[in-house]
Amino acid sequence: MSTGTQDLGTHAPQKNTIELEGKVVESLPNAVFRVQIESGQIILAHIAGKLRVNKIRILPGDRVIVEVTPYDLTRGRVIRRLK
Repeated sequence: MSTGTQDLGTHAPQKNTIELEGKVVESLPNAVFRVQIESGQIILAHIAGKLRVNKIRILPGDRVIVEVTPYDLTRGRVIRRLK
């Protein structure tokens, strides 16, 4: 019998991820976007769960922050929309 508590509701911050700033170029079906990052590369990115739950609308032309993993630098997740 364990006396310690376990917090299953929160997740640890994502490790081994790279955050990049970019501009949404095109909106694709199923909440996927083409994002052009500052270096000029195009990334396919989907909306993070928190943005989806809070119904944050992302349109072409918006500045966003994309989180990518070092394993696949061509796909990512939109984690924030900038003003």
